[in-house]
Amino acid sequence: MATSIEQQAKGKKDGEIRYLTPLNIETTKAKKYCRFKRSGIKYVDYKDPDFLMGFVNEQGKLLPRRLTGTSLKFQRKVATAVKRARHLALMPYVGDLLK
Repeated sequence: MATSIEQQAKGKKDGEIRYLTPLNIETTKAKKYCRFKRSGIKYVDYKDPDFLMGFVNEQGKLLPRRLTGTSLKFQRKVATAVKRARHLALMPYVGDLLK
């Protein structure tokens, strides 16, 4: 059997079709959970700025639910708590020197 140089380089013989195997990509990630539901917190305290800083990025913006994993109910409570803490000057509006 005469094979071409290209087919020899690829390891194929005449008429042989080699299929690529799919990459083993892990599609299942760890399930996100609401830290409030897991620890049993019912009230988000606006007077605790150190805890609320975990929900704010370096610029002072609120982190979205898809990043923090909080449920919709507690994301709303976190948003109002951060706004109240900002209003009372417990947290900065703009975080130039946050982290």
